Amino acid sequence: MNQKKNNPSEGYTADSIQSLEGIEHVRMRPSMYIGDVGLRGLHHLAYEVIDNSVDESLAGFCNKIWVNIHKNGFITISDNGRGIPVEIHKKEKKSALEVVMTKIGAGGKFDKNSYKVSGGLHGVGVSCVNALSSTLIVTVYRNGNIYQQKYIRGKPVDSVKCLGNTEMIGTKIHYIADNTIFRSIEYNHEMIANRLNELAYLNKGLHLFLRNEKNNINKHFFSKNGLREYITILNKNHESLIKDIIFIEGKIDNTIVEIAMLYNTSFKEIIYSYVNNINTFEGGTHVSGFRRALTRTFKKYIETYGINSKDKLEFTGEDFREGIIALISIRVMNPQFEGQTKTKLSNHEVGGIVEKITGEILNSYLEEHPSDRKKIIDKIILSSKSRQAAKKARELIQKQNPSIISSGGILPGKLADCSFHDPKKCEIYLVEGDSAGGTAKQGRDRNFQAILPLRGKILNVEKAVQYKILENEEIKNIFTSLGITIDVNDNSVLNIDKLRYNKIIIMTDADIDGSHISTLILTLFFRYMKPLIEKGHIYIATPPLYSIRKGSNSRYAWNNEERNLIINQFGGRKFVIVQRYKGLGEMNSEQLWETTMNPKKRTLRKIQIENLEYANKIFSILMGYEVPPRRDFIEKYAIMAKLDV
Repeated sequence: MNQKKNNPSEGYTADSIQSLEGIEHVRMRPSMYIGDVGLRGLHHLAYEVIDNSVDESLAGFCNKIWVNIHKNGFITISDNGRGIPVEIHKKEKKSALEVVMTKIGAGGKFDKNSYKVSGGLHGVGVSCVNALSSTLIVTVYRNGNIYQQKYIRGKPVDSVKCLGNTEMIGTKIHYIADNTIFRSIEYNHEMIANRLNELAYLNKGLHLFLRNEKNNINKHFFSKNGLREYITILNKNHESLIKDIIFIEGKIDNTIVEIAMLYNTSFKEIIYSYVNNINTFEGGTHVSGFRRALTRTFKKYIETYGINSKDKLEFTGEDFREGIIALISIRVMNPQFEGQTKTKLSNHEVGGIVEKITGEILNSYLEEHPSDRKKIIDKIILSSKSRQAAKKARELIQKQNPSIISSGGILPGKLADCSFHDPKKCEIYLVEGDSAGGTAKQGRDRNFQAILPLRGKILNVEKAVQYKILENEEIKNIFTSLGITIDVNDNSVLNIDKLRYNKIIIMTDADIDGSHISTLILTLFFRYMKPLIEKGHIYIATPPLYSIRKGSNSRYAWNNEERNLIINQFGGRKFVIVQRYKGLGEMNSEQLWETTMNPKKRTLRKIQIENLEYANKIFSILMGYEVPPRRDFIEKYAIMAKLDV
């Protein structure tokens, strides 16, 4: 009897092949269209609808946009534009409104007569929103009538209906995101407010209104002077190197370029770029063109006016951009982006256009403002000198790398190292102050916990020149203790192959100074050791604020609410002793171990950055202050980037 062999193709037939329509594919693979199904993806839906309304403004048919966040999870976005067409689509034999709302790849953005420029590219914007909403109602005010259609999970419930007459014009999208797809459908007020604020500056003369019914907040965003006004606000925490804003604008082949730029006394390059109002935070050809124009123009002036031959300086593109803050906004008829989330422009022709317009206008400005020209060139020369000094400092860090400890290298004397040598089993606490460091050393488990005390507030890397950062003793100690090195020729290239600890834990006092110190340390990691954050090595310890005792019973509280709850559980304040810890040094080693260092009881918060764009802004904002910002201010901005500070 012949035994039947397993057939690899058995069960795999034509019926196994799924042919998904556009809406079904969006629902099955939402991250392909909106990036993710977390907070960013949820807000991306709202931005798609808002961008459609802004496109009406760019086309000259809309000057007001309203956004309303409702208590029941719905959000309504409306404008006073032309209204989506409702007439019968010749090819689809149904209302154009239904085609736009349900067909991936349908929309007016592909017709150059409808929109000269637009933020939308792939035509999946509003149909994507519809597909990922549990309920969506679109209302169109057009041709003197009110039209409406309702959809459930992207599919129409009925045909387009005419509800009556009106003198209004525009489109209103009212929807609730599908909670079976998104992890949460709670909107972050600040994220939406920031986007509308941004759009107001990018589109001077456009009124944007935000209402949040949950907390009864109403805001109006409007800018008369656009980018000039925006860059003044972005630069407010810096000292300007030049008096005037350098404003660049021009048009070549239907590509409109608008740039506002300033030089300040800081050592950072800050460039925000936009294409048809879309924030291209990964840059692209427009940013490359702008940078080339800066390099070419300033190189010419340095060669013309000469520099001290004794300096023997070499210049890189970074030297010409140190201390610059720039806003680049361009309008392109057919933008090409890398991916649907549109974070990087890829049109090759745009780079040349931006370079040409920037070079011509910047050249004229420098000719007409010799005093500003001298200040900028002096800063460029200083940048080159500092970069060479920073290279020497990086070489010093390389020499101190623990990978050569076996051949005579020495770890920092302040470091109390652990016994284990397997990095996966080891962790290090970066502790605020010698007093707290001493307590932590006594309370730790010496087998796997290392302690590195830091003297006061470390250097603010956001406001310091690079070679000063790498020469700073506390920062060098951090690099050396962790066992990581920076490429001698490029500080953005970090080698963490020799990382000595799997967990790097920031432990500071639970007050505003402690919060500021933890943010200073986070800024150092974000600017110079970002892979440690990306790979999940950075944590923040959470020491308690209070010790509450009644008789032999003792409890800890991490905030005022917990303190009050424990006091009530103890029967009120009578005979209750409440101690507020002013700092870690006030805790004894047993208390610190029990509350903050014991792996079985402690709470560690992993630092994760979900939104790089906001993180860049946040660190620039927080570290631009001469004095520590308030705790609630730090937390307000930290929430936007999912920074746990």
